[in-house]
Amino acid sequence: MKPDSLDTVFQALASPHRRKILDVIKSMPGCSVNDVCKYFDMSRIAVMKHLRVLEDADLIISQKTGRTRELHFNVVPIQLVYDRWTTEYSKFWASHVTDIKFKAEAKKKPNARND
Repeated sequence: MKPDSLDTVFQALASPHRRKILDVIKSMPGCSVNDVCKYFDMSRIAVMKHLRVLEDADLIISQKTGRTRELHFNVVPIQLVYDRWTTEYSKFWASHVTDIKFKAEAKKKPNARND
């Protein structure tokens, strides 16, 4: 994932309206734009603008079927962000936790000469 793509994903997720749109689409795979509009007190045009931002960030996949547009949530960009950030920090903390574990176990061992 390019750094510019990350910026696009974070900018898309910055809006509470867009996060709610993602929640709606995630809970109703294949829903239409009209289905999404029912959950918002804004114009259809405003919803469409939010959908365009989400689509540009690859967070939703839009398929035209006849006269309706089916919307699907795409988890891949969020998973890539998660993998990028957690992998680095997981390695760091995993090694520290392992060190603490070994030190704690070493202090707990009874001295073999104290029979």
